[in-house]
Amino acid sequence: MKKTARPSASKRAMSLTLRATLLFALIASLVVSAVGFYLYYSIDKELVRRADYQVSGRVQYFRHLLANEFPLSQLSRNPGLFENMLGNERDILTFRLEGQPPLINVNPSQLNLPPVTPVPDGQPLTLETVHHLMAPDGTPVRFARADVRIEDGRTVEITGAHFMTEESRLLETFRWEIMGAVLFAYLLIAALGYVVIRRGLKPLRNMALEATQIHPSSLSTRLSTENAPQELQQLIYSFNDMLERLAEGYQRLTQFSADLAHEIRTPVGALMGHCQVALYQPRSVEEYETLLANNMEELERISRMVENILFLARATNARSVLTITGIDVSSEITRIQEYFEGLAEEREMVLVGEGQGVLYADAILFQRAISNLVANAVRYGHEGSTITISAQPQGKGMEIHVISQGNLIPPEKLGKLFDRFYRADASRSEGGSSSGLGLSIVQAIMALHQGSVRVTSSAQGETIFTLSFPEPVSDPDHRLS
Repeated sequence: MKKTARPSASKRAMSLTLRATLLFALIASLVVSAVGFYLYYSIDKELVRRADYQVSGRVQYFRHLLANEFPLSQLSRNPGLFENMLGNERDILTFRLEGQPPLINVNPSQLNLPPVTPVPDGQPLTLETVHHLMAPDGTPVRFARADVRIEDGRTVEITGAHFMTEESRLLETFRWEIMGAVLFAYLLIAALGYVVIRRGLKPLRNMALEATQIHPSSLSTRLSTENAPQELQQLIYSFNDMLERLAEGYQRLTQFSADLAHEIRTPVGALMGHCQVALYQPRSVEEYETLLANNMEELERISRMVENILFLARATNARSVLTITGIDVSSEITRIQEYFEGLAEEREMVLVGEGQGVLYADAILFQRAISNLVANAVRYGHEGSTITISAQPQGKGMEIHVISQGNLIPPEKLGKLFDRFYRADASRSEGGSSSGLGLSIVQAIMALHQGSVRVTSSAQGETIFTLSFPEPVSDPDHRLS
């Protein structure tokens, strides 16, 4: 048996384990990155908030000091006192009378602060009154400015600023640690994820191993659901159902091949027998003509059989070659009645037509399906009985019934009537014109129209074949090739 070639290593698709591992690690790294970014943002926000508290608290402290305890006359004589109070080499603190140069100007970095409106005297400083500035070296600076009215009535403007040098170093260190943690987490999660996912996919590999053991000679084998995870059980059930259908189809195909060989062997054997008998001794012209006539009948039978088999073979994918048109059901039933009238009279049968309306189908195939059913009814119905062809609208579709009186068809045979070469009454059809393909062709025609065919048989011998034609298709542009 020819095996399907496996792709080369260079063209082999990425394994499910590796793909799931990379995706898992990527998602985990994104989550870790998001958490790290959140922590970094929270720390940055907290450091800024602390710096703002520090700056506003410092300015507020000096406002209180100048307003109540520290006379302005001593302010300019103790600049070193304020420098020591700042505690940061780059922090800024200035005191300036309104419209005059600064009395105290502690500004080691010589940073020019932008002009902002100072907080008026008596109004408390808040975090919203602290301003932001970026130093030329990239260091963030937080500063605040406020006025205070001293004892002699003059107004002193106090400016305090804080360089976030240490805070920036702390954030930079933390940022690199977060990047390292994310990279380490990615590698660790990828390694652990690969092990876990590979272990988790073990039932899938076992399932694939079991599937490789199934061959045409072992189609009865089914995949085991024992120890299979819940997610795979539905897949195993579906796969086993598919095997069931394949086994049934394979069995039907095998039976069809055997039946076909049997059906062809019979007329071919008859032809060979006729020829051997004819050649055994000299024959007259009349005898040869009779022989050729008999052989012609057998050849015509083989020809019809081959034609029917070809039709069934093409019908599987012949939906696109249909010519869907509106059919006057009453006229078609009358035409079929007239066609089978002579054959029915030979068996003293009566054909009755009922119903009217329009259904949408391929006219030629519609006639062939009804003709096959009526031919079967005439062939297997009781002599002197009535065959009824009726049409009943069903919603937007139409149902055609062919009702005949005959022997009861057992339920176990009803399901096989549409199998190819199957005959419910083989003794009556042996050697006759029936090929056992008529109902199979009816079923194929209904499948082409996306309809269905069903059969019922009552205890009184009434057999009803029902053809269900669906509502008109939206695309009427189906043409015969």
